[in-house]
Amino acid sequence: MVIRSYLFFICFNYFLFLGSTSHASTYPVESDVIGNVDHYVVKKEDNLYAIARRFDLGIVELLVANPGVDPWIPKPGTILSLTTSHILPEQRQGIVLNLSELRLFYFSDDHTVMTFPVGIGRDGWQTPTGVTTITNKRSNPSWIPPQSIRDENPDLPEIVPPGPDNPMGQYALSLGWNRFAIHGTNRPNGIGKRSSHGCIRLYPEDIEILFKAVKVGTPITIIDTPYKLGWENGTLYLQVTPTQTQGDKIAEYRKPHSANNSPTIYAAVKQLEGDTDISWPQVEEAIARHNGIPVAIGKRNAQALYHPQ
Repeated sequence: MVIRSYLFFICFNYFLFLGSTSHASTYPVESDVIGNVDHYVVKKEDNLYAIARRFDLGIVELLVANPGVDPWIPKPGTILSLTTSHILPEQRQGIVLNLSELRLFYFSDDHTVMTFPVGIGRDGWQTPTGVTTITNKRSNPSWIPPQSIRDENPDLPEIVPPGPDNPMGQYALSLGWNRFAIHGTNRPNGIGKRSSHGCIRLYPEDIEILFKAVKVGTPITIIDTPYKLGWENGTLYLQVTPTQTQGDKIAEYRKPHSANNSPTIYAAVKQLEGDTDISWPQVEEAIARHNGIPVAIGKRNAQALYHPQ
């Protein structure tokens, strides 16, 4: 019965996802967890980069959730897990970007949230953490390469006009930090990994949505945490993602050499143990897999649920 139900679920999702896209889903902020883990059956001529873009995923999160799948020639009929469920960050105002997660969240004033995969600064050009704001909005921006980038590529012109050769794409949101922006891209395969000189890249269709939704002055918080805890309907979930360094190895199609910082994660979970019945094997599984999929690790215990009058 379980097998039949699972196969029905997979077949249903296969037909549901044929020719569909999953960009810019908007979720009400009613709990700490949004979305559901979906599945997709690989077809002939598919590749993981195209599938990632179709379902608004980054390439690293798709690779880590489906270890062993060839990114360029995945076997037709392979059932992929789509990491379309997320635990929300603790900060829930304006734009929040988690570098380890390679994902941006936009919390609007109507208590809803949108989320998008991003490309961030590669090693040596790291995207900084901290708090800033959007200071300017530009459509069809020109790009003025800083001298440090021109030193890498002396053939670059002083100004790159709007068009297909402009790495900023069609929209840019300038940040309060000099030379940093959230913008589109002319290289969508770089979304979901460390691929930029420090700026934050979105798929062209995603930056258009975000550009229209935000305004100058919107706060931006950039964090770097490879794990999050959150509640939904009395169940505690743990989401563990690769670190930035592990993500680089995954993007190169190599397995990470080590697990995440387990003592830090164990300590965070243990702080909730008094009011929660924790399943430590589930905690260990989430840490070992660190695939970005939220795992149920406990429930509020009877003592926490009892509130005498």
